[in-house]
Parts: sequence; C-alpha cells; structure tokens
Amino acid sequence: MLQLSFAERLCLWQQQHGRHGLPWQQADAYRIWLSEIMLQQTQVSSVLAYYPRFLARFPDVSSLASASLDEVLVLWSGLGYYSRARNLHKAAQMVVQEFAGEFPRTRLQLERLPGVGRSTAAAIAAFAFAERETILDGNVKRVLTRCFGVEGFPGDKKVEQQLWCLAESLLPTDAAFMTAYTQGLMDLGATICRRSKPACILCPMVDVCVAARDGRTAELPLRRPKKAVPTKHTVMLLATHGDQVWLQRRPPTGIWGGLLSLPEFASSLAVEDWLAQMGQGDILPAWDELEHVFTHYRLIITPLPVRLAQLQAQGTKELDGQWLSLELAAEAGVPAPVKRLLLQLANAR
Repeated sequence: MLQLSFAERLCLWQQQHGRHGLPWQQADAYRIWLSEIMLQQTQVSSVLAYYPRFLARFPDVSSLASASLDEVLVLWSGLGYYSRARNLHKAAQMVVQEFAGEFPRTRLQLERLPGVGRSTAAAIAAFAFAERETILDGNVKRVLTRCFGVEGFPGDKKVEQQLWCLAESLLPTDAAFMTAYTQGLMDLGATICRRSKPACILCPMVDVCVAARDGRTAELPLRRPKKAVPTKHTVMLLATHGDQVWLQRRPPTGIWGGLLSLPEFASSLAVEDWLAQMGQGDILPAWDELEHVFTHYRLIITPLPVRLAQLQAQGTKELDGQWLSLELAAEAGVPAPVKRLLLQLANAR
C-alpha cells in the first residue's frame, strides 16, 4: 500500500472492512441530516434505537416542520443535548420555508441551518451530493493527529485550524469516492483508531502512522487540561393531586430547554411558598438523592414528594405547567432523570 495515497488506502479499507447497512447510508439528504444531528456527541448504538422511531413519525422534512416542538421533544426524550432537537425543528422549518423543501447542496448553504456546523454540513454535502468537503469531528481529529503526529490539544483554535488544512489536503481528487472516503474516516476513528486500545494491527495506515511508529498512541492526541467538575444541588418536587402529577415547562433555552419537568427549588424551604400558592397539602419525607452527570457538572437531585388535597382556584393558572396522569407523565417529553423519578412514583402508588 506504500504507493497509495491516504484517501486511496482509506476508501479500499472502507469498502472491505467499514460499516455498511446503517439505516441512514443512502443518498437522501433528509435522512443523512437527521442521522448527523443525532450522532453529534452520541454513540451509533444509542442513535439506532431512536432513528427508526423518529423517521416513522417524521418520514420527511415537511412532516417534521409541521409538527409541534412538543412532539419532537417527546421522541427525542432520553437522547440528551436537547438543543439539538430544538434546532432540528427550526432547521426543518427553514428548509421548507426558504429552500422549498429541498436541502441545499453546498456546505456553506447547509451551515445556515440551525444546529449545523462546518463538519456536519460537510458530512451532509459529501454523503448526499458527493461534494468534496471534509469532516473534522472528534474521531477524525484523533485519526489525523495520530497518523500525522500533530502536536497540541486539538481543541485549541490554532491546532484545529492546522487539522482543517490537513484534512482538506487529503480529500480524494475524484468526487465519486466521497461517500466511501467520508464513511471511512468515521469508521476508522470509531472502530479501529479508538481513544483507548486502538487496533493498530488492523489499521490501513499502520505502516505510515507516526503514533504507531513512535509508540505514542496513548499520548496522541493530547488531552484537554483537566478541570474540576463542579457539583450543583436542586430539589425536585413530586407534587401529586389524586392520580395526577404536576409538570412545569422549562425555559426554551438552557439545560432541558422546552421540556416538561418537575418544579425545581434551591431548598425545601422554598417549597412551602409554592404549596401556599398551589393549594393545601402535605410535604412528605424526601427520597434518596439522585445523581445525574452532565458534560460540565454533576447534578445532585433531592426528590421531595408533596401531596395536595385541595387546589387553589387560581394557583395552577398562573404557572407554566399542567397536571398529567402518572401514566401519561412518564411518556411525555421529560428529561431522563425526571422520567426515572416519575416511574418510581408510579410504582410506589
């Protein structure tokens, strides 16, 4: 293989050993876009569980654009990074309204869509339209850093720009190979050039890889300098009235933006004010704490059950929320830890 270019090696390897038969591996811009958004910071195995259900409900961009955000969030619930779902909905509406329901073909036009950055736009353009555009996600950064011995943390702007230039220089000259090449980059990083225990003996680049040659696969790419992960605390209210539970709409931006969730308080003392506004009832003993880990912090949740015997006439109208049966609440668009608490509440009754 010494006489072959990086792109030629990769395409040959992908055709023989890469991943084939994934449900989004077809020249359909909508399906490719949907999969690329779902795959952002998410493993293929997780997306495979959500993708068919999402596609069954929204088979094309028009059906997605005409749906309510609540419908989208319900199907997205549990997949995490909910800003992706909100951007997905906005982007679908933009494709329908500004592009007459047809996805734009060029990377620069695709980057105009909410939630679509340079690498995601390049993947859509390459897969759907055979455009000569390079991707540069975390897996690709790892492959290039090791293969070409790129020093520095890939998240640094200067190093990242160096990797973009390198990635562009490696593109196949014939656009007909863009699908195999782009998929090959993804497959190589995900299945061979893994973060830990890379399978170098199976890699088509092993004889030209700087990291393999110098024994630096554990060192490259350089890690981000470690920072202490902060811990935050919240009290989540499990307020019930009969067989119903109160869910409150979260703000449209931020963590769990736009989802229904349990009301949150800084302490159990603030719950008394809420109870006075909502009606008459009892605050019950708190449940065991529940930990939920985000990318940048740990959230310690104290679940606090409250049983309301009588509601204020105006109380619920002044709050952005609703009473739902326990059965329906767990199936609504709620964050994963909230769903866990709702199921626990239903099982305890």
